[in-house]
Order: sequence, then C-alpha cells, then structure tokens
Amino acid sequence: MRQAHELLNGKWIGNQYGGVTAPEALMLPDPATRFARTAARLDALSTGHPMARWLDFMARVARAQHAVASMMRLSGSLVRIEVEDGVELTPPIAANSYRRDPIWREGLALLLDGLDIGAAPTSVRMTIAALRDSSIDGQEALADDFLHGSMEPGDLGAAVFVAAALQVYFTHLAASLPAASLSLLPQRGLCPCCGCTPVCGVIAETGKVRGARYLHCSLCGTAWNHVRAVCITCSHSRWLALRAIEGLGGAARIETCDDCGTYAKMLYQAEDAGVDPVADDLATLGLDVLACQEGWSRHAPNPFLWSGQLSRPG
Repeated sequence: MRQAHELLNGKWIGNQYGGVTAPEALMLPDPATRFARTAARLDALSTGHPMARWLDFMARVARAQHAVASMMRLSGSLVRIEVEDGVELTPPIAANSYRRDPIWREGLALLLDGLDIGAAPTSVRMTIAALRDSSIDGQEALADDFLHGSMEPGDLGAAVFVAAALQVYFTHLAASLPAASLSLLPQRGLCPCCGCTPVCGVIAETGKVRGARYLHCSLCGTAWNHVRAVCITCSHSRWLALRAIEGLGGAARIETCDDCGTYAKMLYQAEDAGVDPVADDLATLGLDVLACQEGWSRHAPNPFLWSGQLSRPG
C-alpha cells in the first residue's frame, strides 16, 4: 500500500495556473475571405435545394461583393473608440450615425457593373438599371433608410444591392479597427463594432474553447462571444428552448424565447464544419417560416431576407 508521504514526490499535471480558458471576446472580419466563403457555401448548398435558383443568384451577389472587397481601399482616417471603465460607450462605427466615405458608392457602382445576373427576371434587371442611374442623394438616402430600418416597400428590391455594398464597406471599416482596444457592448446582442444585430449565431467546434457561441454581425461581419443558454434579445433564460424540424438533419437550429417571443438561428460546426452565417441562414428559410407560424418573431433580419430594422427590436 502506498503511503501518503510518497505522493508528495509527484508532479502536478495540467494547467499550473488553474482556471478555465476563456473564449476570445470578438473576432474582426477579413474582407479578403468573408464574401468568397459565403459564395462558395451558397454554391454548395444550392445543389438540389428547393430554392436553388435564388441561392445561386445570392452566390453571384457574394462573388460580386468579393470582387469589390478586393479592390476597395479606405482612407487612413482613425476611428475614435470611447471606453469608460473598460466598457465601450458606443460602437466605433455605429451604422446609423457613422459618417460614410463616398467610397461606398464607388463600391456599389462596381458591384452593379460586375454582377453576373444570369437568368434573373426583368424586374431585377430594371431595379439594377434604376439604381445605377440614381443620383448621389438618392443612393445616400437609400443607405440611410436601410441602416435606420425605414425602407419604403417600393425600395426593397434596391435595398438588396445597397445592403451588399454597405456590407463590403463596413467589413473593411471593422477590419481596420484595433481589436485590442475594442470591448463588448453592455447590450451583448449588438455588434461591438457597428451596433447592428447578428444574422445568426455559430456554436464553435474549433478555437480556444469548443462549444463557445459567437454571434455574427449582419452588416460588418464581426463575430463576438455571447454566453449560451441566455436569450440574445432579452437576456432571460427561463423559457429558452432549442428546436429543430423533426426528421430533418443539418447544422441549423432555432433558439426560441417565450419571455420575449423571439427566436434566433444557431449553426453548429460540430454538425457541419463548413457553415457560413449568411449562406446557411439563407438556405434554412424553412426554419424561419415554421418559427413564425408558431408565433415567434425573428430576433433580427438577414438583410437579404427582409430589409427591415437592423438594430435591436423594440
């Protein structure tokens, strides 16, 4: 039988400092890969999909975004980050108040000119032509309306392309920020860079902490950590549930909250390592339809599904 004093000659194993590894607070987007990855994922998901033609068109939009992102060069102006007691007071590139550089309109023109519309219907071709010929003031007004969630019904077609151009612009802005100086907002469900809501969440299978949840911004593409088992809209957890369509596999689930009546879509890398927030959200529209039929409202829209309020509901 070994004696207790013999154990004192052993060595500790594991982390000598103890504790639990914390996930990265946020990850800034990479303009060189964001849109190319979405396009490739849409190509893969469109095969045999009931909405294959639409997904194919959105893949074309993403490829046009990638081309614009590869050419865009922002000016060297610095973005001021206001922090108090280690907490960001406002998003440094707040979408609804940041003074946009005219280069975003150059990006819009390049996107419209470079977009391969394929067999798109006449209405799409007319929308593109009208947007291409619109005035500077008209394009800026569309951007303001989109970012403030006040689009007129007749402008929703143009909003798809305005949103695409703004995504490229704000992705470049976010990528230029000093990550070490950024912190999460008090409203954890909002992007720490631009203040917009996430398109969906991704449950990571790689990185510092497996199983960590990252919300992905619908505008600038920043990903930030958000604790699981808490509603991203109201921060309650009492009536939170994770749901999927019976008999249908896949990486997507919806997280419903009966406290506030909203739902958010979650993607699991453990089920499919290739998930992309924008592409997989578009390809799982059936989950949105069923959730709405059951009475839940989506936490925040995908700009390509519905061009409405980008900021927090309510």
